[in-house]
Amino acid sequence: MSSHAFIYLASQSPRRAQLLEQLGVAHRPLLADKTEDVEQLEQVRSGELPAEYVRRVTLAKLLVARRRLARRGLPAAPILCADTTVAVGRRILGKPRDAEDAAASLRLLSGRTHRVLTAVALSAGHENFLAVSVSRVQMAELSERTIRSYIDSGEPCGKAGAYAVQGRIAAWIERIEGSYTGIMGLPLFETTRLLAQARVRLDV
Repeated sequence: MSSHAFIYLASQSPRRAQLLEQLGVAHRPLLADKTEDVEQLEQVRSGELPAEYVRRVTLAKLLVARRRLARRGLPAAPILCADTTVAVGRRILGKPRDAEDAAASLRLLSGRTHRVLTAVALSAGHENFLAVSVSRVQMAELSERTIRSYIDSGEPCGKAGAYAVQGRIAAWIERIEGSYTGIMGLPLFETTRLLAQARVRLDV
């Protein structure tokens, strides 16, 4: 069977693009246009558990991306989608709506352990592949001054749980159990195996 020379990345996240480059995977963007409401796909359903949520949203994004590829008449190639959520117990912390919402999330994470779940889905031909990475993060106590300073930095904007593990908040992360790249937004261990299943050319 022949291997695929490149994949489409259906994500606006520069971190996911950088992590694919770290694997040596050639990729092209397959981004939503102005007529698509991708944010609507990320709405949490009543009673939905974090693991159910992240799987559902990722597969929904993949379905939309497949339609996007067909609509644009682009060359066939595997499509990769991912979604990351932060969970405290059953509670899902998505991207903050504003500064006060970000502050509320950071106060909730302060001094406790939370989970970061990232689902990765890959579509190749008529097959879909899915994997989920679950990590635990222990956050130190965050003072109000620290929370406000972090929000003023702009990092929480557009980040699940209102933080980016690779950014300034790392100074307050005491311990991580799981996948650092999964917390960033693309778990490389699981992603590599999905790419291999889909016969994508790898340099690792």
